[in-house]
Amino acid sequence: MVKVEFLGPINTDALELDVANLRQLKEILNKNENLKEWLKLCAVALNDEIVTDLDTPLKNGDKICILPPVCGG
Repeated sequence: MVKVEFLGPINTDALELDVANLRQLKEILNKNENLKEWLKLCAVALNDEIVTDLDTPLKNGDKICILPPVCGG
Protein backbone atom coordinates (compact mmCIF):
# COMPACT_ATOMS: atom_id res chain seq x y z
CA MET A 1 0.00 0.00 0.00
CA VAL A 2 1.11 3.52 -0.77
CA LYS A 3 -0.20 6.70 0.80
CA VAL A 4 -1.33 9.48 -1.52
CA GLU A 5 -1.62 13.00 -0.11
CA PHE A 6 -3.22 15.95 -1.89
CA LEU A 7 -1.72 19.28 -0.90
CA GLY A 8 -3.02 22.83 -0.91
CA PRO A 9 -6.35 23.69 -2.50
CA ILE A 10 -7.01 20.22 -3.91
CA ASN A 11 -9.07 19.58 -0.77
CA THR A 12 -9.13 15.78 -0.92
CA ASP A 13 -8.48 13.36 1.93
CA ALA A 14 -5.39 11.17 1.77
CA LEU A 15 -5.80 7.71 0.22
CA GLU A 16 -4.07 4.40 0.74
CA LEU A 17 -3.93 2.32 -2.43
CA ASP A 18 -2.33 -0.87 -3.68
CA VAL A 19 -0.68 0.14 -6.98
CA ALA A 20 2.46 -1.01 -8.79
CA ASN A 21 3.52 2.26 -10.45
CA LEU A 22 2.54 5.88 -11.04
CA ARG A 23 0.76 5.03 -14.29
CA GLN A 24 -1.63 2.74 -12.41
CA LEU A 25 -2.12 5.41 -9.74
CA LYS A 26 -2.94 8.02 -12.39
CA GLU A 27 -5.56 5.72 -13.94
CA ILE A 28 -7.26 5.31 -10.56
CA LEU A 29 -7.15 9.01 -9.67
CA ASN A 30 -8.46 10.05 -13.11
CA LYS A 31 -11.74 8.27 -12.31
CA ASN A 32 -12.49 11.08 -9.84
CA GLU A 33 -13.73 14.06 -11.86
CA ASN A 34 -12.51 16.60 -9.26
CA LEU A 35 -8.99 15.15 -9.25
CA LYS A 36 -8.84 14.70 -13.01
CA GLU A 37 -8.48 18.44 -13.63
CA TRP A 38 -5.87 18.83 -10.89
CA LEU A 39 -3.75 16.00 -12.24
CA LYS A 40 -3.22 17.94 -15.47
CA LEU A 41 -1.60 20.78 -13.49
CA CYS A 42 0.16 19.13 -10.57
CA ALA A 43 3.64 17.85 -9.93
CA VAL A 44 4.14 14.51 -8.18
CA ALA A 45 6.58 13.78 -5.39
CA LEU A 46 7.54 10.25 -4.39
CA ASN A 47 9.06 10.13 -0.90
CA ASP A 48 9.76 13.89 -1.13
CA GLU A 49 11.45 13.76 -4.58
CA ILE A 50 9.77 15.10 -7.73
CA VAL A 51 9.19 12.35 -10.31
CA THR A 52 7.88 12.50 -13.88
CA ASP A 53 8.21 8.92 -15.16
CA LEU A 54 4.82 7.20 -14.99
CA ASP A 55 6.53 3.81 -15.00
CA THR A 56 8.27 4.58 -11.70
CA PRO A 57 7.69 1.51 -9.53
CA LEU A 58 6.05 1.91 -6.15
CA LYS A 59 6.63 -0.20 -3.07
CA ASN A 60 4.79 -0.76 0.16
CA GLY A 61 5.07 2.30 2.43
CA ASP A 62 5.85 4.85 -0.30
CA LYS A 63 4.37 8.33 0.13
CA ILE A 64 3.12 10.18 -2.94
CA CYS A 65 2.23 13.86 -2.76
CA ILE A 66 0.17 15.58 -5.44
CA LEU A 67 1.52 19.13 -5.56
CA PRO A 68 -0.63 21.87 -7.08
CA PRO A 69 1.02 24.83 -8.81
CA VAL A 70 1.62 27.90 -6.66
CA CYS A 71 2.37 31.50 -7.39
CA GLY A 72 4.59 33.74 -5.40
CA GLY A 73 5.75 37.24 -5.35
